[in-house]
Amino acid sequence: MKSPLSKVLHPVAGRPLVYYPVAAARAAGAAQVVVVTSAKDKGAIEQYLVGAFGADLIRIRVQDPPRGTGDAARIGLEGLDASAERTLILYGDVPLLEQTDLARLAATAQTETELGLGTCRLRDPHGYGRILRDTHGQVLGIVEQKDLKDPAHAAIAEINTGLYAVYVSALRSALAGLSNDNAQGEYYLTDIVAWFSSRGRVQAVDLSEDATLGVNDRAQLCEVEDRMFARIARRHRLAGSSIASGVRIDDAVSIGSDVTLHANVQLRGKTEVGDGSLIDVGCVLENARVAGGVTVLPYSVVADSELGPGCQIGPFTHVRPHSVLEAEVKLGNFVETKATRLRRGAKANHLSYLGDGDVGENTNIGAGTIFCNYDGFAKHKTTIGRDVFIGSDSQLIAPLNIGDGAYVATASSVTEDVPADALAIGRVRQNNKPGYAPPLRARLKAAAVAAKRASGAAAGEPSHEPKRQK
Repeated sequence: MKSPLSKVLHPVAGRPLVYYPVAAARAAGAAQVVVVTSAKDKGAIEQYLVGAFGADLIRIRVQDPPRGTGDAARIGLEGLDASAERTLILYGDVPLLEQTDLARLAATAQTETELGLGTCRLRDPHGYGRILRDTHGQVLGIVEQKDLKDPAHAAIAEINTGLYAVYVSALRSALAGLSNDNAQGEYYLTDIVAWFSSRGRVQAVDLSEDATLGVNDRAQLCEVEDRMFARIARRHRLAGSSIASGVRIDDAVSIGSDVTLHANVQLRGKTEVGDGSLIDVGCVLENARVAGGVTVLPYSVVADSELGPGCQIGPFTHVRPHSVLEAEVKLGNFVETKATRLRRGAKANHLSYLGDGDVGENTNIGAGTIFCNYDGFAKHKTTIGRDVFIGSDSQLIAPLNIGDGAYVATASSVTEDVPADALAIGRVRQNNKPGYAPPLRARLKAAAVAAKRASGAAAGEPSHEPKRQK
């Protein structure tokens, strides 16, 4: 991955790779999950998984040094409860694995099978271990890609997915007999298949191609994430929402019914979108709580904030963290909020910055208004009551309180609290000078001509003034 971050912690649709196989195992009925990792990655992986699933489910074991998948399985067995009879063996980099895949593997326990083996047929099996069968179709074993010597084996399309369901006692015996006599000098978990086959206790289960897709580089990471986004979008479409192509919805996102998402929308993190809301082209919502009946117009961004019922924002609105828009609030073109609450029916339709504020019900914020909340050292709050009118191009210099029903005149700089129902005018008094415009215009024009001549002379340009006659 060419990254200091552990491979299995790289994100796919908003969750680390390792989340998905653990979640699938839990959904399939696993009572505990033992994760085998390196000493270097143990801390970060354990912190994430215990936080996501709880310490009761997750146990971490370290493989040091790395000696192959067979050795990793042996170490994993040490973390199982003594009462465990049957286990699933999975890989941490297979995010498209689903509970249904594991349920089919686990169902092999209903027969005399000791080992359920997940297989899949691929058009291009290169890179995968091939399934060897006898003339009766019984599984004999697996040969890894790096150990392929027989052209007939290389041509086999059936591959090993790396997913197993196996009885614990039998697995211990099989692992004890592993050898590292191979191209890698490692203990291959795949070698247990031949051991179980010799006992006649192997059953192959054909799985979907998605279940086989692991991640070894950034290109494969992108491929599985594209498939995951397609799967998530389909799930929400079938649940009754209209979702255009190109939409990217993280796995943890919640969407109500009859929601419309236009092209290139991204819903990230733990975003929630209520019934009947519309998110228009190019919007990005991250950890946003959007109530029902909300309209978010094109190219708006909402992060760690709430939009109440019936709100309308955008286009090009930026709702920054810790903002709360109550019901029927309107924010328009190029309005930015940060840590501000706008109460029911408040509106700011154009070109405003509202930071660290509280805006009362039905208050109107005029175009170009700025909450001057930062003095270079600390943030200060602006509190505005209900039914207030803030004229365009006003600067409200915090800390500041404006009472209910107050009126702030256009282009005012307000530095003192405004009482309820008061008119605040904070600007220089206008001074009109009758008849002064023509001479002012003439003086400005003469100055411009003189400047142009001086510039031309400095550059050596010829003069265009008429010559005097002798």
